[in-house]
Amino acid sequence: MYKLVAIDMDGTLLRSDKTISDRTKSAIKKAREKGVTVVLATGRPIEGVRKTLEELEMLTDKDYVLSYNGALVQKTKSKEAISKVTIKGKDLHYLHGLSKELEVNIHAFVENQGLVTPRNSKYTQVEADINNIDIKIDDFSRINDQDNVVKVMFIDEPEILGPAYEKLPKEVFEKYTVVMSTPFFLEFLNKNVNKGLGVQLLAKHLGIKREEIITLGDAENDRHMIEYAGLGIAMGNAFESIKEIADYITDTNDEDGVAKAIEKFVL
Repeated sequence: MYKLVAIDMDGTLLRSDKTISDRTKSAIKKAREKGVTVVLATGRPIEGVRKTLEELEMLTDKDYVLSYNGALVQKTKSKEAISKVTIKGKDLHYLHGLSKELEVNIHAFVENQGLVTPRNSKYTQVEADINNIDIKIDDFSRINDQDNVVKVMFIDEPEILGPAYEKLPKEVFEKYTVVMSTPFFLEFLNKNVNKGLGVQLLAKHLGIKREEIITLGDAENDRHMIEYAGLGIAMGNAFESIKEIADYITDTNDEDGVAKAIEKFVL
């Protein structure tokens, strides 16, 4: 019996118009009524998924969320952290210097400070709007080397960010988890951080075994959790590389793929 279901949001839970179908809401509700823990696994901060958590009625003492691609696992109601794996201010300063060399825009999520950037740009504004959070303009000079930084992001037009990614030094990939979550978002996290680790740490907290876990996703930042789960499910619209490693392929996000998978394997 499966006891934990972790679901990616964009391209998975959410349809192309960013809504959740009634069938998917119903399947998630029925799974939770059976005692299954259902969690959102996202690159966003908790503020960016609060509306969805409210819509799914997942704001009780028994609900959790995997935010920042697994860097932070927390209770949705109290925001109490179950696990937190960050990088440091010195990493931000290093990556800031690299962003200048590559001529790309940068912002970071800094603990107790929120979304910080040297200058606002198109895709920092997109980030803020998606997550309903404020932007703090700061040149990073007031961030100390030992301050906790949840993640750093290079954000820019795909035709700028793509070539910049190709020019990243080898040491960057050795030091950090590097995730291209969208063509305009390139994320840098603690080397140990990925959604798979987040799922693993939550499962350990809940006393749930690996073979009792289902994960659903569509993109490269879902790879680790799909590989880790007892049943890793790729969406019909997933990257081919994700379909290749999945145990099962469901329908697309616009065809109730999440609902169909939960109905088949949980209900």
